Amino acid sequence: MAGDGVQQQPGFLDKERIIAGPGFNRWLVPPAALAIHLCIGMAYGFSVFWLPLSKTLGTAGTGTACAKDVSFFAELFTTTCDWRVATLGWMYTLFFVFLGCSAALWGGWLERAGPRKAGVVSAVCWCGGMLLSALGIHLHQFWLMILGSGVIGGIGLGLGYISPVSTLIKWFPDRRGMATGMAIMGFGGGAMIGSPLAVDLMKRFSTPTDVGVMQTFVVMALGYFVFMMAGALGYRVPPSGWKPAGWTPPVAQSSNAMITQRHVHVKKVWGIPQFWLVWLVLCMNVSAGIGVIGISSPMLQEVFGGALIGVSQKFGELDKVQLAAIAVVAGGFTALLSLFNIGGRFVWASLSDKLGRKLTYTVFFVLGAILYASIPSSAGAGSKLLFVGACCIIVSMYGGGFSTVPAYLADLFGTQFVGAIHGRLLTAWATAGILGPVVVNYMREYQLGLGLPREQVYNQTMYILVGMLAIGFIANLLVRPVADKHFMTEAELAIEKKLAHEKASAAEVGSGSGRADTVSPAVVVLAWAAVGIPLAWGVYKTLISAAKFFH
Repeated sequence: MAGDGVQQQPGFLDKERIIAGPGFNRWLVPPAALAIHLCIGMAYGFSVFWLPLSKTLGTAGTGTACAKDVSFFAELFTTTCDWRVATLGWMYTLFFVFLGCSAALWGGWLERAGPRKAGVVSAVCWCGGMLLSALGIHLHQFWLMILGSGVIGGIGLGLGYISPVSTLIKWFPDRRGMATGMAIMGFGGGAMIGSPLAVDLMKRFSTPTDVGVMQTFVVMALGYFVFMMAGALGYRVPPSGWKPAGWTPPVAQSSNAMITQRHVHVKKVWGIPQFWLVWLVLCMNVSAGIGVIGISSPMLQEVFGGALIGVSQKFGELDKVQLAAIAVVAGGFTALLSLFNIGGRFVWASLSDKLGRKLTYTVFFVLGAILYASIPSSAGAGSKLLFVGACCIIVSMYGGGFSTVPAYLADLFGTQFVGAIHGRLLTAWATAGILGPVVVNYMREYQLGLGLPREQVYNQTMYILVGMLAIGFIANLLVRPVADKHFMTEAELAIEKKLAHEKASAAEVGSGSGRADTVSPAVVVLAWAAVGIPLAWGVYKTLISAAKFFH
C-alpha cells in the first residue's frame, strides 16, 4: 500500500499513462484504430473456412459428413463425422451477438479504463479465441471453436470495435464523422485482407490428408496479435478540454447538426427517447442493407440467369457448366459490393460533417427507398447496369450508417460517454442481424412456395425493405435535441472525469513526466503505411475478383 501523501504511479495500461503531451500529432490515432479494426473485421470473412472445415475428417480418410439425424448438440462433441456448413455458420451468428452484448456490457468500463487497456483485452480475446479454435480443429471438438472464436472472440470483437470511438471523436471534434469513418472503414475492410490471406495460407498448408485450416488459424492469430497490440499501444487520449488549434466549437444545437457541448451519463441513456429513436434508425438501416448483402449472389443469379454469360435461358434452364460460370460472375458482384461497403463507411461519414447527421440519414432512407423500389423494375427490364448500380449505392449507405452513428450520438449526448452509449446502441446491430436475413429468406421461400418464377421472388421483399426504411425515416425525423434534465451537472461531470482519470494535473503531459510528445512526420507516414499497404493489397485482390463481373 502506498504511504501517506505518496501517489501511486499509474500502470502501463492505465488511462493516465496515455494522455498525450504537447506536440502530439493526432493523425497517429486513426492508424492505431485501423490496426485493430482491420484484424477483427475478419469476422465478416470467416465463411471462407466453412467448406474446408466441413471436410477435415473426410480429407484424412477417417470420417464422412454428419447425418441429418445428428443433433446440433451431438455435433459439438463428435469426433467421428464432419461438421455441416449450417452448423459452422453458428460461429458467425455468435460473433455479432457477442459483439453487441460485450459492447453494451463493458462500454462504461472502457470509458474509464481507456482505449489502450480495452485494445489489449480485445487482442487477447480475439487472437486467443482463434488459437483455442485451432485446438478445437486439431481435436475435432466444435464446442472449443464455439467457445474460442464465437464467445471469447466475440467479446474481443465488441471491445475492439468500440475501443477507438470515444478517443477519435475527442481528437477530431472538428471532423467527428470522418474520424469514426476511418476506423469503422477498417472493420468493413478486414475481410478484404483476411479472406484472400486465409485462402492463400490454406493452400500453403494443405496436404492430401489435411485441409490446412488449423495452421492458418495459428498463423493469422499470431499475426493479428502483433498488429492489434501495436494499435492498442499506439492509442493516446487528449488532455481534458483539448481542442485543435484555431478551432472553435459550433454553437449548441446549430441548424446543421444539433451539436451539444454538454454530456449525458450512460446510465441515463435507456430512458431517453432520442436514444431509442437513433436505435431504430440504425436497426432499420442495417436490417434493410444486411438483407440485400445476404442474398446478393443468389439474387443476381436467379434474376438474370443466363443473361450474365450472354445466353437467353433462365436460371432453372441452365446446365452445370453454365451455373458454374454465372457463379463466378456473381462472386465478382459480391466483391464489388464489398468495395462499396468499405468506401461508403468513409465517404458518407465524412460527408455527414458537412450535411449534419440527421440530414445524412434522411438521404439514406429517401434515396434508399427509391433504389430498393427500383430493383424490381430494373430486374424486369433486364437492365444489369441499373440493378447493380442500385445495389452498390444501397450497400454504401449500409456501411455509411455504421460509421455515421457514433458522431450522431456524440452530437446528441456529448463525448464523455459516447463509447459506452455507442456500445449499448450496437444491440440494434445484433437485432438487425437476425431481423434482416430472416425477413428476406422467409419471403424468398414463401414466394417460391407460391410458384413464382425465380426472377420474381425478390420483388415483394424489396417493397418490405422499403417499409423498413420508412420506419427509420420517421424515427429520424422525430430526433430532437436532448432535454436539459438528462445532462450531467458540472459537479457530476467533475466526478466522472475523476473516475475516468482525466485529471487536470501533471499527469496530462505524458504520465506526469513533463515530456513533450512531438513526433517526426516520418513516424506518422510509417504508421499509415503499416495499415495502408495491407488495405491496398486487400482492395487489389477484391478488384481482381470484381473484374470477373465485368467480363
